Amino acid sequence: MELRSFLVTARELLAVPSTAERPERLREALEMVLAFVGEGFTVERFESGGKPSALVYRGAVRPRFRMILNAHLDVVPAPERQFRPRIESDRLFARGAQDMKVSGLVMAQVFREAAGRLPYPLGLQLVTDEEVGGRDGTLHQLERGVEGDFAVIGEQSGLRVVTDSKGVAAADLRAEGRSAHGAYPWLGDNALTKLLRTVDKVLARYPDPAEETWRTTVNVARVETPNRAHNQIPALAEAWLDIRFPPGDADFDGRTTEEAAAYLAAFCEPGVTVTVGRIDPPHHAGHDSREVLALQRAARDQGFSGDLLRKHGSADGRFYYQRGIDAVIFGIGGDGQHGPDEYADLTTVEPYHRALHAFLAELE
Repeated sequence: MELRSFLVTARELLAVPSTAERPERLREALEMVLAFVGEGFTVERFESGGKPSALVYRGAVRPRFRMILNAHLDVVPAPERQFRPRIESDRLFARGAQDMKVSGLVMAQVFREAAGRLPYPLGLQLVTDEEVGGRDGTLHQLERGVEGDFAVIGEQSGLRVVTDSKGVAAADLRAEGRSAHGAYPWLGDNALTKLLRTVDKVLARYPDPAEETWRTTVNVARVETPNRAHNQIPALAEAWLDIRFPPGDADFDGRTTEEAAAYLAAFCEPGVTVTVGRIDPPHHAGHDSREVLALQRAARDQGFSGDLLRKHGSADGRFYYQRGIDAVIFGIGGDGQHGPDEYADLTTVEPYHRALHAFLAELE
């Protein structure tokens, strides 16, 4: 890898504000990476929910892949300044630098260099919707018959191997009451106070941990009423809950949306109802599989620990896991994902490139 020229392309890609509400910029980022891969490969295009994605491979007919390199090119929203990439010492600052355009571009380069010489089918999966759930990218492709033995997802990991991640459930609480003048609370039925009491019950069961811990957590992401006046009792109030749960959680793991909603209903005050829009299982890959051990060796050969890691967030690996396909996260280093000072650690880029090549070669 010639790092200087690679970073020219990386900075161009990071300058594209490829957020969910900008479909034309999602497509721009995708086309930029496909152009970086170059000619000589089949590019199979997909689209779902307005989100484009692509699958790149050798040959005219899609094979069952021995290995899939998976990268998402969408990012979460950020101020415009974060789409003006800058390098300070060994850090490349920009939205998406750590999560995960730089890792994705390395994957594209490794695919370009390796796919033609490997004795097995290698696929490059490029999606643009991971930050909003992944259903229109990775899941959409899998539902349309994409198959493989193993997947490496280039989310940030500092060249550690993420074999476990939490499941996720998105729940909406809705409280209904009766509006009245705020000076006469006995004439109304305050929906917001019922909602807040319900939220308090949920958080009493799942309190915020004081430090990192491998258990179920609940984030209250939004609370609102349609009220526009101080002196009005709200007749309606809603809250969003973001629930993250590890394998084996009896309340959420393996449950349907209806079962999870029934469980959460036990916390609800009278007049409060709950719906669970989606629930995705935790993700796990076997720690002793040939692929995981090979990735660990490849990382250690580059001077990194290659330790196994578990993540509290979810990624597209869960869609592979649901189909009995092992998937791991393995990416560059950095910090600040989704924050104002997100950066990629440039000292990890070339070792990551070499480690991916060594890993793919070991599987021959």
